[in-house]
Amino acid sequence: MKSWPASFARGLTVIGAAASVGITLAAPADAALGLPAVVTPPAAQVALGRKLFFDRRLSVNGTLSCAMCHVPAQAFTVNELRTSVGMEGVSLRRNAPSLLNVAFVDRLFLDGRAGSLEAQALQPMLHPDEMANPSLDALMARIAALPDYRGPAARAFGNARLTPPRVAAALASYQRTLVAGGSPFDRWRYGDEADALGAQAQRGFDLFRTLGCVQCHPVGERMALFSDGAFHNVGVQARSEERRARAVPVQLSAGLATEVSLETLRRIGVPDAADHGREEVTAQLRDRRAFRTPSLRNVALTAPYMHDGSLQTLEAVLGHYARGGSPQDPMQDTRIRPFTLSAPDRDAVIAFLAALTSPAALTLTNEGLVGAAGATNE
Repeated sequence: MKSWPASFARGLTVIGAAASVGITLAAPADAALGLPAVVTPPAAQVALGRKLFFDRRLSVNGTLSCAMCHVPAQAFTVNELRTSVGMEGVSLRRNAPSLLNVAFVDRLFLDGRAGSLEAQALQPMLHPDEMANPSLDALMARIAALPDYRGPAARAFGNARLTPPRVAAALASYQRTLVAGGSPFDRWRYGDEADALGAQAQRGFDLFRTLGCVQCHPVGERMALFSDGAFHNVGVQARSEERRARAVPVQLSAGLATEVSLETLRRIGVPDAADHGREEVTAQLRDRRAFRTPSLRNVALTAPYMHDGSLQTLEAVLGHYARGGSPQDPMQDTRIRPFTLSAPDRDAVIAFLAALTSPAALTLTNEGLVGAAGATNE
């Protein structure tokens, strides 16, 4: 079993930090507060999906599982890496999005190429840079050769035969249980608990609305997904591409630094692959460098940020927007405009974002560790 004690401790630290800005945490029993209703999947399908999610044997060389890019102890993302590591160490193009509350996402992947969790579920298993199975038939043969799947499959579907739709349904069922609402903000706004949110976080919420953040991260009267589910070019890809065109500063030792030229980098490394975002799905120029709006729920747990993981902190994200994104990108969303934010106001917005952390998120990370312990990955 692999454990992630440091990551879990970081999650606990977020909860402690929340308390320091006047936030109190409820028990995970209110995990659905502030979220739409979701149908609870059959327990046997959830159990099978969980087993599939943690099983490294389902990759072509037995080294990768879904849980290695969506680490439960790291809010179902990866905190240490800008982008995920795929088959045989390849760097993938994009940051692994958190799976918390993925049940409420209509278009999956950051470019929206899958229209449901079922449509999404098998794609990483077949992608040559991810789990790298050469075909669906090869994947099904791999699973059929594992006798410990027969019992769970029979309990989930009535017989032991696993087909691509059944595997996809089981994985989707497990992911639909990763519901994490009931945050201090939810208790304050939707649970009639006036003291659940401190004055600083309330001030941050006011600023969040005043600055126009709700245009892409809407907050309803009865619930809030904190995402419009749409695709926007917010200037991140253009900024990252511009930075990759510069020499890289390297600290050799205390007081001694140098720069690595682009020519040297080309000799010793592999350049990042181009990423046109939603345009790769729609073939429409207007979608170039546009990516799906992420939910802000549990955002304090899911660093690094943006589709390419290029911003390490929430303060850096605020700084990006305060500068007006990347004005050099003519296709950037026109709603992004520079603004000024004082240090106290910045801290208030961060306090509000911390108040979107669900106690259930911490519970799910703990359950994820149990799932990893129970998975058979021989």
